[in-house]
Order: sequence, then C-alpha cells, then structure tokens
Amino acid sequence: MTGPLNLRNLDLDGTRAALAPLGVGPDVARRLFSAVHRDGARAIACETVRGLGKAAAQAINARAEWPELDVVERRRAPDGFVKYLFRLPDDRVIETVRIPLPDPAAARELKARRRAGQAPPLAALATAKYTLCVSSQVGCALACDFCATGRLGGIRSLQTWEILAQVRAVAAEADHPVRGVVFMGMGEPFLNYENVVRAARVLSDPAGGAIAAKAISISTAGVVPAIRRYTAEGHRFRLIVSLGAPTSPLRRSLMPIEGRWPLPELMDAVRGYAAASGQRVTIAYVAIGGVNTSPAHAQQLAALVAGLKVKINLIDVSDETGTYRPPTAAELAAFRDALMALGAPVVRRYSGGQEIGAGCGTLAASQRGGEVLAIED
Repeated sequence: MTGPLNLRNLDLDGTRAALAPLGVGPDVARRLFSAVHRDGARAIACETVRGLGKAAAQAINARAEWPELDVVERRRAPDGFVKYLFRLPDDRVIETVRIPLPDPAAARELKARRRAGQAPPLAALATAKYTLCVSSQVGCALACDFCATGRLGGIRSLQTWEILAQVRAVAAEADHPVRGVVFMGMGEPFLNYENVVRAARVLSDPAGGAIAAKAISISTAGVVPAIRRYTAEGHRFRLIVSLGAPTSPLRRSLMPIEGRWPLPELMDAVRGYAAASGQRVTIAYVAIGGVNTSPAHAQQLAALVAGLKVKINLIDVSDETGTYRPPTAAELAAFRDALMALGAPVVRRYSGGQEIGAGCGTLAASQRGGEVLAIED
C-alpha cells in the first residue's frame, strides 16, 4: 500500500478492503469505520478501538489524512432555515441547508386540530429534528432555465468525504438531531453517482450516520442510465425525479436534459424503478406561473403518471432574475385541485430560507439576508 489513506472517503466495505493488508480483520475494521464516521475521529488510537494492535494503529496513522471543510459562514432565515457556506480544499464554495422539522406526531395532531377548527391557521410547532439538504457537486452542468445553480455551470463533483463532511459539521453544532438527508443541494447527484451512493451508504449504516435509509432522498433531473443502475442495484433510499413539465416540448425549453433523455425514456425508467422497488416515487414539479400550471397541464401530468405509485411535490419557482414567477394562489389551487380530481396525490412543498438564498433553485453560494450566526451558535 502506498499513498495517503483517507478513511473519511470510504464506506464499510471500502474500509475493510483498505485495512486488510495491514492485518486488520473485518470486525475491527467496522469499529474503525464507526470511530471515523460516527465519532468523528481525527486519529486512530489502539486504546479506543477494541482489538486494534499498536503496530496496525501506527501504520494507519502514518498514512492517514483527515481533510476538513472550512465554514465560511452560517446564515439563518426568519423561518429557521440555516444555510452553511463551506470552502473546499481547492477554494471552491458549496452550500448546505439545515431544515427544521417538528415532531411527526405533533404535526399530525396539529393538522387534525386545524381540520376540526380547533387551531389557528398560523399555529407553529417547535423544532424537534433537522433534515439537511446537501450538495453533491460544485455548480451544475444541467443548466435548468429556472435554477441559479445551473447558471454557475458544471465545475466539479464532490468526493465522498466532502459530502459527508457537510453532514458531520452541521450535526456537530445542531441543537436537535439530524434525522434526514436530501441530495437536493448544488449539483445533479446522479452525475456523481459513485460518491453520492457511497455517502448515502455511510450515512445509513448503523455504525456510521445511523440515519434510516427511507429518510435519505436522492434527487435527479432525469439521468436515465443512472436511474436504471440505481434500480438494478436495489438501493432503499428514496428517489425524487424532477420533471418541470408534463410534455417534452415544454420540458425541453426549461430543462435541457430533455434533449438527452426525453420524457418517454425517463418515465419508462421511473416505471421500471417503481415496479422493481415497490416504493412510491416522488415527482418534484417546479410550479411556474403562466408556464406549467394550467388545467391542461394538470391533465397531461396526471396522464403521464397514471398507474404509478407516486407523490407529486409542488414547489413554487424561485427565480431571482425575474424571468419566471410563482403561480398566484388561485392558479396553484386550480392546478392542484385538477390534479387531485384526476387521482394524482399532491403535496405542496415549502421551500424555506428564501431570504438567505436557501430555497429550491437559488443555491449559488450567495451571502445575503437573514442573521449571520457566530461560531458558538
């Protein structure tokens, strides 16, 4: 073995393979994996890893490197969303968003009280946990017309450790546990397939991040070969597919990826995933006023997903250039009602942190708005 050893870049199988030549058995390697990914170790001590010999610990430490991300700033929006800016070793900057969530049981209770007219519409719930929206690339090559990240262009993919470091840094400072991760930050996750899936494996491993696989979501704008590979490999993380439009001509005007993998091919891959996994597919649909939210669009979208076990997430567009605007309340309500009348389950997803550039489609390493948090926060 030659060269540096970055244990933060390895999942459990990779850790075992890397350490086997040093005489480290699989059980001890698992304990080392846990020390690195659960405990955040910055060095290996045989005294703290049961079964690890002194010679093996010295050999590991002689080759090990422990790269970190630097926090540029933390900025909190009035709705409680916090955006982290991280500087990478090559001085590029990425973003991670900490999303506050209430206790699920309390949320269900409040929803029932609202339906019964026993709670005010603006009643809020205390934060009980966080989900993190993490970046998988610097910039994005897909150039969706409504997305600020796409305007940066594709710069590079993140390594596994750079993805995991986002979660580790935010979780270490959080006042509530991190219970979910969504790969919906900067970049197209399926253009960085190996590193994203490896990071998800570490995050969901009981000896690693111990986050339930069903609480980890990987989003794609429609990289069909990667969807088919993901299906064949049988991963249990949630899959989110961004459509943007229910027809190929309209989608092509908004999302250039349509020219590479057209909507019929994409939906065939999605149906294959749904059939093989038995899981509900989440369709992310960016709602753009006057563009893709008419009753006719609702009919086309319902027909597109007919027969699929699916949930449609409606997300208001956030376009700071002013080219696109969110639908009016009446326009969105009519679109949603038309979808539901056609049997398509619909959820309106809140895109928080707009004031600090943390909303969906606004991640471009900006520094504005909200409250800048000090280190001790």
